[in-house]
Amino acid sequence: MESSAPTESEVLGYMESLRNWGLWGDEDELGTLNLITPEKRVDAARLVTDGVTVSCARPVTTDIDADTTFQVVRHMVDSGEGRDSDSPDRARTRRGAAEFIGMVFHGSSVTHVDSLSHYSWSGEMYNGIPASRVTSREGAQALSVEEAHQGVVSRGVLLDVSAARGGDWLEPGEGVMPEDLDAAERAAGVAVEPGDILLVRTGNYRRRQELGPWDPDSEGMPACHVACAPWFHQRRIAMLGTDTPNELRPNPYQSLSSAFHTVALVAMGLWLIDNCDLEGLAEACAQRSRFEFLATVNPLRLRNVTGSPVNPVAVF
Repeated sequence: MESSAPTESEVLGYMESLRNWGLWGDEDELGTLNLITPEKRVDAARLVTDGVTVSCARPVTTDIDADTTFQVVRHMVDSGEGRDSDSPDRARTRRGAAEFIGMVFHGSSVTHVDSLSHYSWSGEMYNGIPASRVTSREGAQALSVEEAHQGVVSRGVLLDVSAARGGDWLEPGEGVMPEDLDAAERAAGVAVEPGDILLVRTGNYRRRQELGPWDPDSEGMPACHVACAPWFHQRRIAMLGTDTPNELRPNPYQSLSSAFHTVALVAMGLWLIDNCDLEGLAEACAQRSRFEFLATVNPLRLRNVTGSPVNPVAVF
């Protein structure tokens, strides 16, 4: 039986019913990453059998496409130009090449992790920390991505919703519902467990590769519907990553925007990975008929920052 989408009032209720505030102490800033114990990491390491690695990150480019939220800036401060072997002034001295890279990684194109300071609700972030702790001068003075500087290593699980539905991808505007997660879990023959890094494939990035980019604001975007939040809460996952920006578009609620990010980051303390490339991972899992693996996510050690570009890696 298909579940119905929750009403706006019910979603607002999630801010209380799915709240993890105080669960790991009043001063906690890790949220659901607390669910990854040393024992969980050891068990995850036992999943490595052939040593094959698969990146789940999209390439970072300076392209301006329909889905580019902010253009990545590359400025070469030194290059190899004018240093050809037949150059008259070539001297036997070392010269290097270097560049400046600047980006706003939040958005619809760069693979990145959201730390718990990325969103607030009614003046509060996760665990009741005042939203005012994120300032224009000092940045995120609490709940910064630096909280994850030791790296996130756990059992990874892929739920291929697109394959479970029998298609190549979900169309823009289609939401992943709890029954889709159940069906993908059954198809994979795997059970999502506490402390897992859960990756959900909609086929969104494959659609982009085959049909080209589109403007998600005007044409829509698939994503896990906020209706899935209780499912994630019940399974006690540590981190969620998808091949979407993790927000269904068009917005299904009139006066509640970014509902999934708000419930996940603020109420649950659930860290999110946006804009993964899960195509290679889906192929690797299907080849092995195994949808669990060692997963690593290593944010940059950025002080007072609300997230970080990441390269999630699955190890088989």
